[in-house]
Amino acid sequence: MWEYTDKVKEYFVNPRNIGALQDANAIGEVGSLSCGDALKLYLKIEDGVIVDASFETFGCASAIASSSALTEMIKGMKVEDAEKVTNQDIATFLGGLPKEKLHCSVMGAEALEAAIRNYKGLPPIEHEEEGKIICYCFNVSEETIRKAIEVNNLQTLEDVIQATKAGGGCKGCHDSIIDILDDMNGNGRVDQRNAVQTMQKIMMAMYKGFIQSLPRQDAVEILSVEGNIVRVNIHLPKEKKADALRELEALLQKEVDSNIVVKEVLL
Repeated sequence: MWEYTDKVKEYFVNPRNIGALQDANAIGEVGSLSCGDALKLYLKIEDGVIVDASFETFGCASAIASSSALTEMIKGMKVEDAEKVTNQDIATFLGGLPKEKLHCSVMGAEALEAAIRNYKGLPPIEHEEEGKIICYCFNVSEETIRKAIEVNNLQTLEDVIQATKAGGGCKGCHDSIIDILDDMNGNGRVDQRNAVQTMQKIMMAMYKGFIQSLPRQDAVEILSVEGNIVRVNIHLPKEKKADALRELEALLQKEVDSNIVVKEVLL
């Protein structure tokens, strides 16, 4: 289970400013239902000041809490000050978010940016930068990835996936994300390509010699690979989990790396 602060729980259970704002003169939409998260932010702006704000969202508890917190933060704020609000400001307001849910605050910051652009009569960034999309599974642009890396000091491919969802689908954009990390963080960063290659070997070994023996293809889900530690989530009856762990570990030690250790993570 994710560890949520009391403030996140409060803003999820009792969200502020939820629903459409009928007299809004600025609207920002980000995400899509096909990706699992979507947010529509409504602003009423008078004389350059955000006098009211509300939201509609389809997402998890963190998405609801982040969106609600954002509306509270920006009410009464000048537009030029609201333009400086980052996802880290939203997370800090909530007392922190699990790193796996950081993308929810990123979505809030993007919706705010989109709403302000709408107020100024500017087109959405995705239309201007359509050729810059890096992750087509979740429609994440290079600009979004670079901003998330800069604001949140992201260092690894896994960090980027958790913060933006980019790379969390087909994995075809992993090399491009790594190139962006290389460009922004310099040569002192640990080389991610070896990690990607290891993940690909693990997935290949699993599908060739393990997945076919299970009752369902998603019975074992890889969550992360850090060094020789492979963390998985297992969707099997309790009495079958230990055997599945031993069988998978033995397979990966034989096919990928003899030092691999497989650990179950309970979600």
